[in-house]
Amino acid sequence: MKLKGFIFDLDGTLINSLPVVRTSLNATLLKFSGRVYTDKELSSLFGPSEDGIFKKLFPESWKEVLQFYLNEYDRIHVQYANPFPGVVETLTMLQAKRIKLALVSGKGAGSMEISMRHSGLKHFFEIITSGSELGASKPEHIRQVLELWKFSPNEVAYVGDIAYDVASAKEVGVLPISALWAETVQVQKVLAMNPAYAFESVESFNVWISESFQNG
Repeated sequence: MKLKGFIFDLDGTLINSLPVVRTSLNATLLKFSGRVYTDKELSSLFGPSEDGIFKKLFPESWKEVLQFYLNEYDRIHVQYANPFPGVVETLTMLQAKRIKLALVSGKGAGSMEISMRHSGLKHFFEIITSGSELGASKPEHIRQVLELWKFSPNEVAYVGDIAYDVASAKEVGVLPISALWAETVQVQKVLAMNPAYAFESVESFNVWISESFQNG
């Protein structure tokens, strides 16, 4: 296996934080807009980081809104603090094989810091990149990691749980690997994007890593 680096998504890939995101966002929108957003409306907001979402919806008070959201996110995250079972083993195994590790997520810097603190995963990653308030930006951030590592795209894999993650990996030319172990994953949408590999459990992903990097 010629891979020298793995870039991971965070929410729904390494930690079960999507319920935290949705619950916190629902509470924030209810408080500041006075109404409950439908699931469809909520999903339509995703793309920009939380900063970008709130700047668009509440341009005059977005800082206050963001702080409320982060407080809620921090409070609720306690219940979802642990990484998915087997993830620490995944990252430990890759490190032991001298594979470089990075994190490229669409979440904002504030919620990223909270998730890193609760999950205890920060020390595994050489590079951690948050999302952009202007919109979805994973291809750009994956390219930045490649430049910092001085690796070609075919030497790196991107692991994520949504269809956009596969599309982003393919756009840059890195190996698209799909994590299908979260309850929130939309399996058919992801598989329709034809990832190079797709794993329904962290355990099966770890077996693949072990077998693929036997000489690591």
